[in-house]
Amino acid sequence: MRTRPAARAGQYAALLAYLVFLAFPLLWLLSTAFKSPRELGSLHPSWIPRHPTPGNFRQAFDEQPLLHAALNSLLVALGATLIAVLLATPMAYVMARHRSPLSRAATGWVVVSQAFPFVLVIIPLFLVLKHLRLIDSLFGLVLVYVVWALPFALWMLTGYVRAVPAELEEAAAVDGAGRLRTLVSVTAPLLAPGIAATALFAFVTAWNEFFFALVLLKSPGRQTLPVVLTHFIGAEGVADLGPLAAAAFLATLPSLLLFALIQRRITGGLLAGAVKS
Repeated sequence: MRTRPAARAGQYAALLAYLVFLAFPLLWLLSTAFKSPRELGSLHPSWIPRHPTPGNFRQAFDEQPLLHAALNSLLVALGATLIAVLLATPMAYVMARHRSPLSRAATGWVVVSQAFPFVLVIIPLFLVLKHLRLIDSLFGLVLVYVVWALPFALWMLTGYVRAVPAELEEAAAVDGAGRLRTLVSVTAPLLAPGIAATALFAFVTAWNEFFFALVLLKSPGRQTLPVVLTHFIGAEGVADLGPLAAAAFLATLPSLLLFALIQRRITGGLLAGAVKS
């Protein structure tokens, strides 16, 4: 049955409204980043800067070590993503293919662990890292992010593994392929979209995380980008709005670029998996 033109127009209108809703904070942030101090102090803010200036970006880099902080965030996010995906992939395969009371209990733990608030675990976590001498350490922060991202990554990948028909692996075994060859040649390509989506989630979570980084990192040279952004707020709570907006906009770019690169692989992998026989 063909969709009526009015219904289709309504769907497109709703999609457009949703896109505008999602893009509004980023567009307003970009607009603020290019406004002069006079415009920022105006009682009647405008959507588009009347006199765009890159001065806020120069001031942001002059006032704070944004590049060094971004490098710290990149190292931590990439390390946490790599370790979380490497650990979650085989664990998800076992949980999906070998169902047992233990795997169901593990799935329940995954769901329950996502409800734990940060404040509930920060004190015991701090004591454990202090005992291991990993306070004020990027490696310690990587371990924290891995532990925090692993349950959700495991839950995501388990769903992707269950979506891969077990008959494909059985057919490969009948054709003489060994277990390892089956996993590498049959299962892994079909899991590529799920692995990419999981990696994107783990990276964005670690890149944007603030609370653990604030508590566990003390040295200015080891602070991540979200923590450095708070330095644009003065002791009395007054924000240096222009440089803060410029720095915050730059901080969002890696996540957006990574998504732009990975989304094609996710879509392509899904389509490729759909036509495999």
